[in-house]
Amino acid sequence: MRALAKLVEDTEGDVPVAAIEGEIDASNVADLGQRLRALLTNRSESLVVDLVTTTYIDSAGINLLFELAAELHQRQQRLYLVVAVRSPIERMIGITGLVNAVPVHPTRDAALRDAGAPAP
Repeated sequence: MRALAKLVEDTEGDVPVAAIEGEIDASNVADLGQRLRALLTNRSESLVVDLVTTTYIDSAGINLLFELAAELHQRQQRLYLVVAVRSPIERMIGITGLVNAVPVHPTRDAALRDAGAPAP
């Protein structure tokens, strides 16, 4: 069986970055959530989640992002999303109101600047 999503981990300065390729749904959201949370330390100020190569996200995936944003806020950390302009993912986060709860950027560089990562 082929995995629906692939999580590619990276860091820019002290900012962990997770690019999710493929589909996010109820079948893989628990694993993805666990892996995203594992990228953070007590010293982390932010997490960038790059959804540019995400092809599908269902309500479980949207809920994960809302929950992750709330958890980070309580820890005085911040979640930043990278979402392709005019993509189905942009439409979903707009419909659900996630765009009002989490900073969304069209490029990884813009999200990293907002997150305070040093310029490359």
